[in-house]
Amino acid sequence: MTSMPFPVVAALIVAAIVLLVLVVALVVGFVTHRISLDSPLIDDDGDDDLCDDTAALLSMLPTTSIVIDDNDDVVRCSPSAYRLGVVSDDAIAEQEVLNAVHEVRQSGGKRQFDLTTATPERYDSAENRIDHVETRSVHRPNWLKVTVGRINEHFIVVLIADVSEAIRFSQVRDSFITNVSEQLLGPTEALAKLADSLEAGNLDERQVMDDARQVKSSCSKLNHMVSDLLLLIRAQEPITPSSANRLNVMEQLRRVAERLEPLAAQSKVQLNVAGDEDLVINGEADQIDSAVTKLMENAIGYSPANGTVSVSAVKSKDGEQAVIRVIDQGVGIAKKDQARIFERFYRGSSQSERTADGVGLGLAIVKHVALTHHGDVSVWSAPGQGSTFSLTLPLAQ
Repeated sequence: MTSMPFPVVAALIVAAIVLLVLVVALVVGFVTHRISLDSPLIDDDGDDDLCDDTAALLSMLPTTSIVIDDNDDVVRCSPSAYRLGVVSDDAIAEQEVLNAVHEVRQSGGKRQFDLTTATPERYDSAENRIDHVETRSVHRPNWLKVTVGRINEHFIVVLIADVSEAIRFSQVRDSFITNVSEQLLGPTEALAKLADSLEAGNLDERQVMDDARQVKSSCSKLNHMVSDLLLLIRAQEPITPSSANRLNVMEQLRRVAERLEPLAAQSKVQLNVAGDEDLVINGEADQIDSAVTKLMENAIGYSPANGTVSVSAVKSKDGEQAVIRVIDQGVGIAKKDQARIFERFYRGSSQSERTADGVGLGLAIVKHVALTHHGDVSVWSAPGQGSTFSLTLPLAQ
């Protein structure tokens, strides 16, 4: 028997392997319903495919778009759909959206509704941003307006408008009036008490002086609060990176440290500033200045006499963010307070004489400045071991 030439044998083996792979692929396709007898994959007329014009139009839309096929599989979607928590593993993750898809597929027309989601941890994890943080700033929900409609008999489109920033801005604006009204009660009561003392005659000079000091203190606290609330409102509009708003991080840190040096000296606290001189971010200078100032003021206020506050700026491990750390040697933050310290008007339990007059807005300002710059703020702390606040901001584009 004559043996076959080696090249022929090799060609037959390769052909057999290719045929085997194709058979396995078809079997898997049928089992998982990704291939059916009426699937566009084996339909010669091509009517079931998403046409190029439709795909191009969807890619140009400013909203998030998702295209779903007959089997409820996501065949196209914007990357933001994953971050918003609507799509997961190439499938719709929100049952309300899936229900609307089924209704539109069955009866046509369109469905519009509001939806609130949370960003999945794998897209919003502190481990992707900072290398040692325990507690992050408060997570915020995504407020979405969803429209579901039919492209053709085979495809459904979901359009998502993220209106989160507008809603958050409205909430802060509305709470501004409420918070100011509540805080006005202190100065008003102090003024009323002083007026009663003056009206009563037979003035007790010491009592009048005490009442006047109370009025002065209340007014100073109110002025501080109004100033912080205005900062909080201004820190709601997201920053758009451009060549016009590039900031050198170390220049910002040194500027704040020089301004706070008299406060540190008065408190007998040493300020140390060091870091990477080449770090550049896109940001609004006044907002970054305010956030860093609040962190340094807190560190100085909670540090003991002859203590040290260290301020540093380094590049994150992934090389995509600048990490500004403010480290103090103070009393630390109780565990029960750590989850709430970034809330507006929240005051922790470990106040010192130098921080007693605060109104609880400093860290809320830091949080909102971080978020509007597409970053984050977080804290590591333990009672008796001081605190480390980390402000993380994307490097300039």
